[in-house]
Amino acid sequence: MSKRSVEIPKDKLKLYDKLIESNPAIERKGVTTPYTSLNGNMFTYLDKSGTMGIRLPKEERENFLGKYDTTLFEQYGAIMKEYVTVPSSLLEDTNKMKKYLDISFAYVKSLKPKATKRKS
Repeated sequence: MSKRSVEIPKDKLKLYDKLIESNPAIERKGVTTPYTSLNGNMFTYLDKSGTMGIRLPKEERENFLGKYDTTLFEQYGAIMKEYVTVPSSLLEDTNKMKKYLDISFAYVKSLKPKATKRKS
């Protein structure tokens, strides 16, 4: 039995790509599951349904949750504690989202790099 791959809705993928392209210092990674990371720390993610999660520092995260009446981001049944779920209407507004992308990028730059795995 073969697994069916679920494609991310093209409109959501275009919006995500447009947002990431708004900051030339950020590189989009992932072919089937788009994400961004720096020094081994992921900071944005687009799931199969086209829902975006973004990693924010505590104060910004709390403000975002209240301002946009959203929730912490959930992936594969686990709550990603530093990530918020980006409402679809906000993902459509690249200008507003760019602020949060830049905050997220600055935050992840402040984190300790994750250790890389060496090939034996």
